[in-house]
Amino acid sequence: MLCEEKFHELYRKAPEAVAFCPYRICPIGAHSDHNLGKITGLAIDKGIFVAYKPKQNGVVELCSLQFEKRAQWHVRDVPERRQGDWADYLRGVTKELAARYPLGVGLSAVIEGTLPIGGLSSSAAVCISFLSALCRVNGLSLEPAEAIQIALLAENRYVGVSCGKLDQSCEVYGRKDRLLYLDTKDDSYELIAPGPGMKPYDILIFFSGVERNLATSAFNMRVDELRSAAYALKAYAGLPYGKFGETHLREVPRAVYEEHRGRLPEPWRRRADLWFSEFARVEAGAEAWRRGDIVEYGRLSFESGRSSIYDWETGSPELKTLYEIMTRTEGIYGGRFSGAGFKGCCMALADPAFRESILEKVETEYLQAFPALRGAYRAEVCRSADGVIF
Repeated sequence: MLCEEKFHELYRKAPEAVAFCPYRICPIGAHSDHNLGKITGLAIDKGIFVAYKPKQNGVVELCSLQFEKRAQWHVRDVPERRQGDWADYLRGVTKELAARYPLGVGLSAVIEGTLPIGGLSSSAAVCISFLSALCRVNGLSLEPAEAIQIALLAENRYVGVSCGKLDQSCEVYGRKDRLLYLDTKDDSYELIAPGPGMKPYDILIFFSGVERNLATSAFNMRVDELRSAAYALKAYAGLPYGKFGETHLREVPRAVYEEHRGRLPEPWRRRADLWFSEFARVEAGAEAWRRGDIVEYGRLSFESGRSSIYDWETGSPELKTLYEIMTRTEGIYGGRFSGAGFKGCCMALADPAFRESILEKVETEYLQAFPALRGAYRAEVCRSADGVIF
């Protein structure tokens, strides 16, 4: 791996170990976890590698193969505010872990992402892979739910992204050839094996060639709009409500939503429309996977993508084009843009028998639409994978 080679170049010795966290895909369940919805997802066999060795003086010293600036801090002296660079996620992880356990050992590390940034939860993956390494050098063992919570709070509190736990959960609970079906309200989950006779599938990733950063995108605004809808619906129905930031649409009965949705400002109504329709799609999708109907599961994923475009109102021109190409490509069961929908990539579940024709058709049509992205566009064939075990 390149991170091991770079580590040897910097420190003239091999790393003591290499931590890995997979990326994830969420074919159905997008834009709902931050309001306690349900999700389905898969960990994939590409992700973040961290080559490292312990530093007994407590210093964390990091280098990334994707970013130029190196970063350094002490495990007991993390800056109180984010510094505005790629390492903020890992400062947040250090801070959250140190609030729970006494840390004395730091590490030197080189970080490598195996796919372009945007849409596959690279931020969560780098948090979890780094957390795994930091725990190991300090002799700590975490329960999966605690690891997920630490990585989530690093993004929420330190970086300032209003995400839910979808990404972290897929990357920890995920298991090869199993669909994660998670209720983020109570963290109950199931790993569903493909139903009898389910057709084989590839996981295809189509990178638009344009990257994005959630902390500077409209992601947080969309979450606030959805929460505003929940707050207003509670008020219209005379339901008790507390602090705005602690209000979730999951607490609003569907009957209340149906009765009062017309009173909401249009942006808030659209966000609520997506949330409730996505909740139903997740439940239907889990049952389709359980009975081995990947065609129906794929159809629901396409429907999820369409709702993200029209109800959540995200999707760059590049991602919308990729999505439309996928919907008319033979052999693709279903798919959507992956992640928040602000640039990044699209994912698809596809029949392996059509692999070459799919890759050729999508690339040809996409680059006809965006010829300037030739060389930046990229497609990858992936498989499902195991999540991180702490």
